[in-house]
Amino acid sequence: MDTIWPETLPKSKGPKYTLVADTIRKAIESKALDIGVKLPPVRELAYRLQITPGTVARAYTILTEEGLLQAEVGRGTFVAPPKSPILDDVWSRQLHLAEAQNDNHVSLFSPRLADMGQVSLIRECLQKVAQSDPALFMNYPTRDAYKPMRQAVVEWLSDLPLGKLSDDDIVLTHGGQNGLCLVFQTILQGPKPIVMVEDLSYAGFRRAAELMRADVVGIRMDKWGIDPAAMEYVLRQTPAQAVCVSPEVQNPTGLHTPLERRKEIVEIARKYDVQIVEDDCYRMGDAKEPSFRALAPERGWHVSSISKVLTPSLRVGFAIAPRDRSVDLRRSAEYGYFGLAQPLAELTRLLLSDPRTRQIAQDVRSRMGEYVRVTVNALGGFDLNWAPDVPFVWLHLPSGWRAAAFSRAAEREGIQLRSADEFALRDGRAPNAVRIAMNGHVSLQRFEDAMLRLRALLDNPPEQISV
Repeated sequence: MDTIWPETLPKSKGPKYTLVADTIRKAIESKALDIGVKLPPVRELAYRLQITPGTVARAYTILTEEGLLQAEVGRGTFVAPPKSPILDDVWSRQLHLAEAQNDNHVSLFSPRLADMGQVSLIRECLQKVAQSDPALFMNYPTRDAYKPMRQAVVEWLSDLPLGKLSDDDIVLTHGGQNGLCLVFQTILQGPKPIVMVEDLSYAGFRRAAELMRADVVGIRMDKWGIDPAAMEYVLRQTPAQAVCVSPEVQNPTGLHTPLERRKEIVEIARKYDVQIVEDDCYRMGDAKEPSFRALAPERGWHVSSISKVLTPSLRVGFAIAPRDRSVDLRRSAEYGYFGLAQPLAELTRLLLSDPRTRQIAQDVRSRMGEYVRVTVNALGGFDLNWAPDVPFVWLHLPSGWRAAAFSRAAEREGIQLRSADEFALRDGRAPNAVRIAMNGHVSLQRFEDAMLRLRALLDNPPEQISV
């Protein structure tokens, strides 16, 4: 590492962190820095180069996001091994080909739903769309044209405790992530707004906030989700405008936030005039508690989709504003993308209105529950957080394993999963844990074999002593 650095950085017109990142990047590309080499601590390198620690930290962050470096909590920052094509794009065709060609390859990266009849139903609905009025394919979408679909969504969501709801409150989005971006576009104000998230949280919260040039602040969690005292402490220090929560199924831990904790969060949000953005996309079963929109109708925003109950391929979601902000949310959608393509909206209306769809969704949930049971049977002897209607489990690793090392070992076994590091803030601390998603695209037998391979790894941590 010493050989790649001058005594001081050369003068450059660009930011110093870019020069630091470029120097490390070139050293990795030229093999001057080999895979696994540990980089100096931030403060040590900053002192050596006579720059601020923040400059070095930003350079390390850039390279970590590029996949050239990997940070391991408590150990340091290392040159990362090349990513496999499978991990570069979990939705790519290469992943499907790998699973098809090699029984050892099983992706547990993101939930993949079993087909319980939704494919044939979607095909049937597509045929009906193809035979629709030609005007459906020739005109810009209008609000009136979407009304039948919005009514179908209201009926689809009718069993959820969302408070008073009409079709005028529904805004159609391109999946849940688009819904989050839309909500942030509507509520965030000023040149540098602040958004609060749980210390371990869905990375899409951060990505959506960063698109709005917002700063993201983590809030300490306990077994029920956001710690109210920690939330109030943050709000005393910063003028945050929104807090993001997933109270029904917290991603990645799978925990559930009970009613009393939700009420505490609402009380604090009202005290400091903070908007509450609820992501409900991972819930497959019935809601156990009232939503934040029901508990705080003046500040509760709700985002959901059909991705985890029917299919993620259609990219259809729903965003719902507080009653007095529905026009603002609708305007954000209309100014941003007009709305869903009319043929897609009609397809979704047909799908959600079909009496067979709810039964299919129940069958999907039951089938995914079988994969959860296989997982618990194989790994239940370890510290596992799970529920039968949640399409992933959260595994705290036993002594001897670190999350990054376990993820690499699993990948060598042909199994892709997510390390806790991927859910932590850049400057946050991640536990030694991994998220294991259910994969309904492979047989139960093949899935069980993958679980047994993971158990074998867990039973045999590496025997390493660092000096």
